Amino acid sequence: MPDFSFRLLPDFIEKYKDVEPPFGFRDAGGNSLGEITFIRTYSRVKDDGTKEKWWEVCERVINGMYTIQKDWAKNNKLPWNDNKAQTSAKEAFDRMFNLKWTPPGRGLWVTGTPLIHERNIVAGLYNCSFISTGDMDHRDPGAVFAWVMDALMLGVGVGFDTRGEAKHIRIGHREDSDEVYVIPDTREGWAESVRLMLNSFLRTNKKISFDYSLIRPYGEPIKGFGGTASGPQPLIKMHNQITKILEERLGEVFDARTIVDVVNLIGTCVVAGNVRRSATIALGDQDDLVFLELKNYEKYPERAEWGWLSNNTVVIDEPGYDYADAARRITDNGEPGFLFLNTMQQYGRLKDAPDNKDWRVLGTNPCAEISLESRELCNLVEIHLNRHDSIEDYLRTIKFAYLYAKSITLLPTHWPETNAVIQRNRRIGTSITGIAGFVDKHGLPEFRTWADSGYDEIQKYDKKYSEWLGIRESIRTTTVKPSGSVSLLSGATPGVHWPAGGKYYLRAIRFANSDPMLTLFKMAWYKVEPDQYSDNTSVVYFPVKTDMDRSEKDVSIYEKIHLAAEAQNYWSDNSVSVTVTFDPETERDDIARVLKMYEGNLKTISFLPMSNETYPQMPYTEITEKEYHEYIGMLLKIDFDAVYDGVDNLEAVGSKYCDGDTCTI
Repeated sequence: MPDFSFRLLPDFIEKYKDVEPPFGFRDAGGNSLGEITFIRTYSRVKDDGTKEKWWEVCERVINGMYTIQKDWAKNNKLPWNDNKAQTSAKEAFDRMFNLKWTPPGRGLWVTGTPLIHERNIVAGLYNCSFISTGDMDHRDPGAVFAWVMDALMLGVGVGFDTRGEAKHIRIGHREDSDEVYVIPDTREGWAESVRLMLNSFLRTNKKISFDYSLIRPYGEPIKGFGGTASGPQPLIKMHNQITKILEERLGEVFDARTIVDVVNLIGTCVVAGNVRRSATIALGDQDDLVFLELKNYEKYPERAEWGWLSNNTVVIDEPGYDYADAARRITDNGEPGFLFLNTMQQYGRLKDAPDNKDWRVLGTNPCAEISLESRELCNLVEIHLNRHDSIEDYLRTIKFAYLYAKSITLLPTHWPETNAVIQRNRRIGTSITGIAGFVDKHGLPEFRTWADSGYDEIQKYDKKYSEWLGIRESIRTTTVKPSGSVSLLSGATPGVHWPAGGKYYLRAIRFANSDPMLTLFKMAWYKVEPDQYSDNTSVVYFPVKTDMDRSEKDVSIYEKIHLAAEAQNYWSDNSVSVTVTFDPETERDDIARVLKMYEGNLKTISFLPMSNETYPQMPYTEITEKEYHEYIGMLLKIDFDAVYDGVDNLEAVGSKYCDGDTCTI
């Protein structure tokens, strides 16, 4: 761990070491899906080979968060009081430990690590970003795509548009050349190879060859972010595929289709071998028929291999768009999504008067919860509504969630253009999750009160702390993100969405076959089976009982959109990430109607048809109450100490689960 300038006192931390964290979705065996998600996704392996416990992650995050503040204050000769900071940090820690607030997934993984405080890879703290291909320059057109590669390799999701088509840059024939680029075994080296290759077609018109000999082989460990190397093969394949596409389109303009193809192929390279996760969203013109057809694999069969790497969304400039044709496409594959750019540029919360603060905004991130300028990053944090019994308690939590997000804006990334945008905007996205669960329990008027009061509280804190830090107030402060894995930690419904699986369901989660937890799941009698879609993973089924009376199947398309609109009105001054699931048999004709009805009431929206069919290893499989109780009745308590302690041969632990002469593992 880095040498923090701020540290919580050891006596304070000691009190939490033996306290069981209140993870959500606990079954009758005493096992929590929230804890399992934490171990699988957010617990880092320490230098001694053991894994972080929840209190250690909380300690790391809080020490990192307050170190950022202290270093900023000291470097800028601003007042700092260690005693006050300790008091504040203790409460921030306690509220995070009790899952009242959490950093986003990236923040849980990276905050307070040497990556930030010693290696300065600050971009790794951010979940997502946006870049406009309108930034393409005739002198260096490949630089935009190198930025995309760099961001995706850091785990930063990327939104991008197709505005580069208007630059009319043509794909040129390349003459033979002896130029060879020896690719360093670094993230920067891979990104540079993308820039050089694209420039060879778009600027220099001279062939370039690549030497891959320095790239570490498959399976070697990756320092910093963790995981193992994919080897050079994914990069080689990407270079070959992009080269083939561009050679087939010699003399043509580098158009929207080519832009999306190149970014999608970069994405396939990044996710190869399950080493990194990648997410992209492509924004196209509402009248671009080629863009609208990019997911039509009968028309573009070659795209079936890489087209899934982006959600494709059309930018709606003015009210009055004819949604009928798009609605037909949505029924088939859930695309396109919609981004209402003028609304995004003119408004914060939609209940407030237009302020035109975001006139520079051109797009959004892959999950569409943040309004973004080109090269701007998403800076997120999460408040869990389900962990608050009173509005007073919730308003208190807001302070520490806000402080985390604001602190992140103090750190410079390795991208100068990005730093300029961050410093000008100080944009943050304080999100709330568990909204649908809250509304079903307390009613919509109570949600409006909490959302409205919470928003006012954030503005109060932003004015106070921006003045203390000597920086600008944040241009936008609130959002609703989709909150998949993070919401599982506390057992909340994700964002504005109702649970997908019903009141009782099996949640299928994939684990690498090398993951030692698989042995524990088998010992505790969880259903484990080989992944039908990957040779290197297995699927584990976790029984879940929600405290909701309704699932997404019980809620109409109108109610889903209305709740998102309420969140956009009363809480989010950025955007609301909402994917409206619908029954394609009974609600397909409602899509165009509901879009017309709520035009101007949302900044972004996407749709996803619910399948009435069942298929093997679905993420959510609804089960009966009887099936649920039968399943949990046979589950045993998992000894997670074996995982936290770094035990490799976990079969030895299994003896305690076995009775009689035999034991099935």
